Amino acid sequence: MAEDEGGGQTHWVFGYGSLIWNPGFPFVATHLGRLKGAHRSLSIISHHHRGTVERPGLVFGLRRGGSVRGMVFEVAGADWPSVRAYLEAREQVTKVYRDVMRPVALEDGRRVSALTFVIDERHEQFAGRLSLEEQLAMVRAGIGISGRNIDYVINTARHLESLGIEDRVLMDLARRLESEDQAA
Repeated sequence: MAEDEGGGQTHWVFGYGSLIWNPGFPFVATHLGRLKGAHRSLSIISHHHRGTVERPGLVFGLRRGGSVRGMVFEVAGADWPSVRAYLEAREQVTKVYRDVMRPVALEDGRRVSALTFVIDERHEQFAGRLSLEEQLAMVRAGIGISGRNIDYVINTARHLESLGIEDRVLMDLARRLESEDQAA
């Protein structure tokens, strides 16, 4: 943590999926960063935000191994209690994530400790490794309280692309979904 302009402690949040394009909380600044020891994975069964129990969707999580680039949000100390409560309510609906502090390397060379949400691989909503066809089928079917699963995947892919973050698997999936969605 560092001091913010008001003399309070600055806090950090690492986003790798929809937080990048829909953070929903106040922040002082954003930075690109890399978290080592985990990678982005479309492997969480969504019964709430992007699907239902009857027609589940898939959302992103961080799985062990590799590294991942994402957006790091710098949050003022005065805002931290409400931001933390908001993230808990948003991300922990079914407790499929573990909220952890992890070191993140910012592109400007600084290292910060950031709150992030990693998959609890023992949770019943952890889908494990799915084939591309299995992912496509679930994403096509999923619609939850936050909208269509297709839009979630495509939005994430496009925002990563606009930030210069390459995720070949996600980009391939998004291209297929876009072409099918436009043909429908």
